[in-house]
Amino acid sequence: MKQTNVHKLAVCAMIAAFYAAVSLSLPMLSYGVVQIRFSEALGLLAVLSPVAIPGVTLGCLLTNLAGVAMGTTLLPDVVFGTLATLIAAVMSYQLRGVRVKGLPIASSLPPILVNGLVIGLELTFFYSDGFRLGIFLINAVSVAAGQVIPCAVLGVLLVRLLERGGLQEKLFQRLS
Repeated sequence: MKQTNVHKLAVCAMIAAFYAAVSLSLPMLSYGVVQIRFSEALGLLAVLSPVAIPGVTLGCLLTNLAGVAMGTTLLPDVVFGTLATLIAAVMSYQLRGVRVKGLPIASSLPPILVNGLVIGLELTFFYSDGFRLGIFLINAVSVAAGQVIPCAVLGVLLVRLLERGGLQEKLFQRLS
């Protein structure tokens, strides 16, 4: 029992650290209206195990806190951006069994849509003069479009490679 909890904690910490490291190594792509946060591909690890959900959420929290410290984002992103990643990871986990030719395509949609809506609203409210539908739509579409490569391409590919190589069993062994 204790070994399993320590293993879960270690896997969560590893995912969080990797998420933050990837995001912070590419800060010009990780923040703002036009962003391609490659670390969001890790959100699809929830397809393999619910243990990935707190790991990717913590990684996002750390990344957003660092963004506030660097002046590349605002404090609300710590709350709303992290919440969006949590919601998307939970939804991706719930859709894990829906596959297209064996690929978790459906699981890649929540991070694209949830981040588009939540971050689009956040950017509209905190970076413009109140809510304006046109600005919100531009922000939402821009953020969602930036999620396509990390989630629908890289995230799906990551899950596929881990499954084909049997590595998901080694990484998430006895954790789900």
